[in-house]
Order: sequence, then C-alpha cells, then structure tokens
Amino acid sequence: MHEKRKASVRNTSLGAMFLALGLVLPFLTGQIPQIGNMLLPMHIPVLLCGLICGWQYGLVVGFITPLLRGVLFGMPPFYPNGIAMAFELATYGFVTGFLYSRSRWKCIVALYRCLIAAMLAGRAVWGVAEVILLGLGDNGFTWAAFMSGAFLNAIPGIIIQLVLIPAIMVALDRTGLVRFSKNPPAKDGAEDATV
Repeated sequence: MHEKRKASVRNTSLGAMFLALGLVLPFLTGQIPQIGNMLLPMHIPVLLCGLICGWQYGLVVGFITPLLRGVLFGMPPFYPNGIAMAFELATYGFVTGFLYSRSRWKCIVALYRCLIAAMLAGRAVWGVAEVILLGLGDNGFTWAAFMSGAFLNAIPGIIIQLVLIPAIMVALDRTGLVRFSKNPPAKDGAEDATV
C-alpha cells in the first residue's frame, strides 16, 4: 500500500510537471500559430506523460493543457482550436499510456508502435471534434483542412516527436526513472515486442 501511494504521489508530481511544460513550451514558438502548428510543442509533454505516468494521467494532462493555456495566455483560441486540441491531446495521452503499459517489452519497437498509434488516433479524434464544432461543407471543416492540419503542416512536429521522445525515454532509463530497454530479450526476437 505504501508503494502504491508513493507511485501515486510520484505520478501526480510528474503529471503537474508535464502540464507546466505543456503551458511553457509553446512560448518557444514565439506565440506564432503557424510555427506552433508545425512544431506541436504541447504534444511532447502529453505523450511523455502517458508513457511515464500512465494513461489516466496522460488523458487528464492532455485534456487540461490546451484549455488551461487558452484561458491563461489566449492561445490556442478556446473555440474551436482549444476544444478540439483538448480531445486530440487527451487521446494522445490515453493511447500512448494504455498501449505502452500493456506492451510485452518496453523497447524501441513497442515505443514507436504506441507513438504512431497515438498520433493517428489523436488526429482522427481532432478531425471528428472539428467536424462537430464547425460542421461539414464549404463553410465548415473540409477534407483539405483535415489533411493540412493533421498531417501536412504537422510533418516537422511529427519528426521531432519520433526522434526526441525515444531519445528522452532512453535517457530516462539510464536515470532509473522509467523501465526501458532498447531491444527485447534475444530468445524471443523482435517480433515478440508486441503492443
């Protein structure tokens, strides 16, 4: 019971840190929405929160971060961007945490599978949220707007996430904060590193 409470305090503290990072990192883009849309600075702490603290924390931190940032700093605008991003980031935090916690091996293969699944699911949820908020059609949310917002403009941010997050996880493994290994045990082979 003591260990459970200790883990809860640790995860709550780390979740608060990831929330703070999600509020602060977008300042690196200079409050220019076009650059922020390309580099996706709020996504990195949320994905890390899901991986390190678990899906519950990733979901909550992901949902709160864009809404709180919109209230405190006016970016992203609450409607429709902030609301849609809240559902998108909550999905990132949930999917990475849920899949990674159930991965047989904590390895690079499992990590990339979780990240890619979370990125696809989050972008799909973002698209659905935008459709609900704006509607479909010429004056609403179009397929071109979805492809542009979810993938084309986000390519630099996706690349940064796919390089930076595994590097951070490997570095954290060396500190003992997270359990992570580069490869699954040789006897089972890489194909057993399933999510």
